[in-house]
Amino acid sequence: MTIYIDPPSWPAHDTVFSHLISDHSLQELHQIAAAAGVSIRAFDRDHYDVPAHLFDDLTALGAVPVSGGELTRILLGCGLRIPAAQRPEKLRRNLQRAWLRLGTRWEALDGPWTTLGEELLTRWSEPHRNYHSLTHLNAVLRGVSTLERAGELSPEQRPVVSLAAWFHDAVYVGVAEEDEEASASLAESRLGALLPTHVVGETARLVRLTTHHDPPTGDRNGAVLVDADLEVLAQTPGGYARYVAAVRRDYHHVAEDDFRRGRARVLQRLLAAPSLFHTATGVQRWEPQARVNLTRELELLSRR
Repeated sequence: MTIYIDPPSWPAHDTVFSHLISDHSLQELHQIAAAAGVSIRAFDRDHYDVPAHLFDDLTALGAVPVSGGELTRILLGCGLRIPAAQRPEKLRRNLQRAWLRLGTRWEALDGPWTTLGEELLTRWSEPHRNYHSLTHLNAVLRGVSTLERAGELSPEQRPVVSLAAWFHDAVYVGVAEEDEEASASLAESRLGALLPTHVVGETARLVRLTTHHDPPTGDRNGAVLVDADLEVLAQTPGGYARYVAAVRRDYHHVAEDDFRRGRARVLQRLLAAPSLFHTATGVQRWEPQARVNLTRELELLSRR
């Protein structure tokens, strides 16, 4: 494991900045950044932006100076690089098109439907969001699509599950259960004048299921939505590390020791469940890697 830093040469805020990366672990990256007094808010998905006056402190802590080009090659080679397609500006355009396609399913009025889509995208882009962001929305929509192609959902069922994905974290202030209820209420209030009553009701019901991720037996719509929501647990090690880092930034106001204890309890509860997923595809395709990721993270927390 090695931490790398390029020369301070990127101008902003009346100074110049370096980029700080790890070739193995975002958790390792966060540790050295914290040791040098770099705020977690300086983390940008796969690197830290570090002001010039901290360059010497970081090299003293073990960061290896390299050129900007070499730093980029290292980040690409280790698998921690965030692809351009997952950057917010690209995601927003793709999600705008997806929202407009979804509206054609019910022949929704173009103007009000477009306006609602912009409202939702603005909500998902709020500056306090780290994990519950456009990236997460896109991932859940992709998960719904994956499960439909695997036969877990019929083409007729998919639109309402996708609609629920759009609303399931539309309200996010960081209060468990209250956020889900507020998101469901938002769906009811915004969709009532645009879509049939049964579609609005099913959308709100599905959003409320994401509170505990425990759909009733035989609820295929619910099983697909909650599995798509939890698919992040089965990411590659690099993707899972980004997820963990984003969750930590969402709780940046919590002291490190308190966060570790709370996070460990969450991981223990998840690992104690007979199954993390509710669809056959989720269990087969995502369960093994998810348990590896959760176990590894718990071990790291325990060692600290």
